[in-house]
Amino acid sequence: MSAEKTVKPAKVVKSVKTVTPVKAKVKKYDGENPMRTVRIEKVILSASAVAESLAKSKKLIEIISGMKAKVVASRKRIPAFDVRPGLEVGVCVTVRDKAAMELLARLLGAVDNKINKKSVSENHFSFGIEEYIEIPGMEYQRDIGVRGLNVTADFARAGLRVKRKKIKGSNVPKRQHVSASEIIKFMEAQFKTAFI
Repeated sequence: MSAEKTVKPAKVVKSVKTVTPVKAKVKKYDGENPMRTVRIEKVILSASAVAESLAKSKKLIEIISGMKAKVVASRKRIPAFDVRPGLEVGVCVTVRDKAAMELLARLLGAVDNKINKKSVSENHFSFGIEEYIEIPGMEYQRDIGVRGLNVTADFARAGLRVKRKKIKGSNVPKRQHVSASEIIKFMEAQFKTAFI
């Protein structure tokens, strides 16, 4: 019997191309921590009303924001004001991102770009508009009548999601909150707002 030898084919060596790594543009650290950057997280428009005026307030907020407003129901019983749980007592809408900045700039025109220092608190500030016709570009609507609204601007820094998430959530340290003085500096720089 003759033993047959199996011949393995010779390995083909491919020519190796030398790859030069692309140098990534490294941004030099300018001393500013990106986690400390203050930003407007959201702008909330709200108005309190009951019965017939609730529909008018809802229509007003939808015209101003360009978004669908949410009706807010009471959770408590307040006998002095005839408020019971489940009673619809107001409307609100939340605007975020670039639209929030544009809307806030427009609404500040209704108060001559001036805010009381007492209305600035940690992480937010609020102001009221007595009549919506004071907002630049708004015209009187006969079916709405004369009514006002409240504006709240909410501020945040990066990393706030850690506090809000359901799984493995954690507390955010005090230094990560936005103080009233930081809000004032931000508004003066971005919107040229005067604080009285």
